[in-house]
Amino acid sequence: MAATAIRNPILPGFNPDPSICRVGDDYYIATSTFEWYPGVRIHHSRDLRNWRLANCPLDRPELLNMLGNPDSCGVWAPCLSFCDGLFYLLYTDVKRYDGNFKDTHNYLTTCESIDGVWSDPVHLNSSGFDPSLFHDDDGRKWCLNMVWDHRPGHNRFAGIALQEYSPARQRLIGEPRIIFAGTGLGCTEGPHLYKRGGYYYLITAEGGTGYDHAVTMARSVSIGGPYEPDPAGPVITSRHDPAWPLQRAGHADLVETRDGGLFMVHLASRALPGTRLSPRGRETAIQKLDYTADGWFRLADGYILPRLETETPALPRAIASSAPPHGKRSLALEHDDFDDERLDPEYQWLRTPWPEEFMSLEERPGWLRLHGMESPGSLYRQALIARRLTSLRCRVTTCVEFQPDNFQQLAGLIVYYNSSKFHYLYLSTQDGIERHLGIMSCEAEQSLDVVYPLGDRPVALPETGRVYLRADIDGPNLAFSWSMDGTDWYALDRILDMQFLSDEYGGDSRIQFTGTFVGLCCNDLSGARRHADFDYFELKGEP
Repeated sequence: MAATAIRNPILPGFNPDPSICRVGDDYYIATSTFEWYPGVRIHHSRDLRNWRLANCPLDRPELLNMLGNPDSCGVWAPCLSFCDGLFYLLYTDVKRYDGNFKDTHNYLTTCESIDGVWSDPVHLNSSGFDPSLFHDDDGRKWCLNMVWDHRPGHNRFAGIALQEYSPARQRLIGEPRIIFAGTGLGCTEGPHLYKRGGYYYLITAEGGTGYDHAVTMARSVSIGGPYEPDPAGPVITSRHDPAWPLQRAGHADLVETRDGGLFMVHLASRALPGTRLSPRGRETAIQKLDYTADGWFRLADGYILPRLETETPALPRAIASSAPPHGKRSLALEHDDFDDERLDPEYQWLRTPWPEEFMSLEERPGWLRLHGMESPGSLYRQALIARRLTSLRCRVTTCVEFQPDNFQQLAGLIVYYNSSKFHYLYLSTQDGIERHLGIMSCEAEQSLDVVYPLGDRPVALPETGRVYLRADIDGPNLAFSWSMDGTDWYALDRILDMQFLSDEYGGDSRIQFTGTFVGLCCNDLSGARRHADFDYFELKGEP
């Protein structure tokens, strides 16, 4: 493959369920964010190789409020499209995950510019999830989503529903109808519709989002079906090769370049060596497609496995000359001194549309102040800001000033997958012991517990002054350390397990949907909202 090849994944770390659209020479990918706020991440590129975060549009309570949403609920599978000068974004806010029922509310919001203020949402339906919008060439618009069937003895994934959307009336009209029941792989979801060469093409995700995940395709001469599945089977899957570096390939969307080339973005994951555990979560990859002589979309060169590299599209000279070099993907040095007026958009927080309740960059300029909120296991209000883990070889460092009054007040550095899977290095205090360090770990359904130090052997700290905290991640291992001056470091005598901070930990029946974050946290279970001040956040690592 040429030096200019696109290397996968193009969006490393937790960036699943990609939806892609092109507007002129600009490409945009929207990805799921689940319980992390603001909702939906939209990246921009002009060459399909180099991507920048352009916007997180669901940024106010009218668009999204996830207080109380369970882990791995919230924003599922957005669909981004552009028509007649307007961006359309469809998304699901999932309120329940476990059990027979899923409360899945589907919304539509629009905006004239990708980084503008998006409209108040239109509620479409709540019949299932993964909504998408198809703009037909006759001017009509069609909404698709999978239908969830809670009834005992019925297929939970009841098929793909189609219903017309009226922009003038801002609602769905007519009756929904199931146009595709899926293939034998089952778990039919993630629909997107396209039109080419006299056919409507329906692409779906099937096989579940675990290691049987796949992208399937069907076509029809009528938008209402019947749809004929591709006789060659899935367009892409890793299910037959468990050793392949990109696993769980599925949930895709297609884009056509200006010169007629075809590309597919899809989710995939990279497991820790020798395991089926992916702490970075599901990431976004891209593949070149061919339009075959018999009228199907298939991977170039007859592949079915997701390729680690794919060719770059032909670009107009002006774009090719201005596109930044791909180079070696690296986190390099990322050091945030919290000197800006606004939090860097790479950070996210959990569930709440009111971050001003717990964080401020103004109360102490040059520092991030977090006011203590609920516990790390809360599904409501946490004072936690974090960014995605994109490398399994990295070092995270911060400096904190925190004066706890009692044992219910904690603050520090957290490596977090969800409310029941995390490692937390914290400062606190308790009766008879001044400030000290502790480690709280939570492994799946096990209770939150202090795992180090134990008994009467706390790591004592001076009564006042700043403390430096560090996390070193090396594949499956995590080690915490601390310093009083940022130069002389002391390792805590415990190696922690990164493996359970992954989607798949606990088996395929327990798959969750996010990825590991590293960040800053402050808790005050007394209700006094004691604050912690963080001077900086630094992340250094390898690809």
